[in-house]
Amino acid sequence: MSASRRCRTVTNYTAAVSEPGAVAQELEEVVSGVFSWHVADDRIGGATSASHAVRGDDGSFVLIDPLPLADSELARLEPVEAIVLTAATHQRSSWRYRARFAAPVYLPAGSRETDEEPDARYGADAPLPGHLLAVHAPGPEQPHYALLLERDGGVLFCPDQLMRGPDGALGFVPFEFHEDGAETRRTVERLLELPFSVLCLDHGAPIVDDPKQAIRDLLAATA
Repeated sequence: MSASRRCRTVTNYTAAVSEPGAVAQELEEVVSGVFSWHVADDRIGGATSASHAVRGDDGSFVLIDPLPLADSELARLEPVEAIVLTAATHQRSSWRYRARFAAPVYLPAGSRETDEEPDARYGADAPLPGHLLAVHAPGPEQPHYALLLERDGGVLFCPDQLMRGPDGALGFVPFEFHEDGAETRRTVERLLELPFSVLCLDHGAPIVDDPKQAIRDLLAATA
């Protein structure tokens, strides 16, 4: 990628760090103990952005890349143990929810400056609250992580590599918004090695029916 192209893509990527104007009104249970909510995100032309929450053994919740959620639904996620960000560009409502719930925010080590300082930073293979495992997932940028929940067949939370459009088709987040699109593709290939049967995305609805085959089909179609 040329220097001018890299500068342009990083600028576009940085522009989407604040909260969107939309507020999700409904919380959906993806599988037992894993919840999702989404908005039409005005920061990215009305495309879907999604967030997730995981309920721990003690009944507390970990929020992942949280977007604005209606108070009546947000109350269903209390108490909040922690907030985990997969990338600096997914700050979203994290600082506001940190103040509301007195919950620490976890951010990837080496991330660019964020609106507020996180409470902790993590790296590859780090165990995180909610029994989440940090999986380095570069491509969109280097400090970028997927999260693996190793229970009930495995749930993979994949940030900005993959997305689903209005028709439900799985695709790559456009490489023009990535630091290194080729590395994004290699990351997706490596993610197939992980033990998961549910795929949760930051952009689009979860896939609960054979997500690995959907990924393989995408890789084959874009080879």
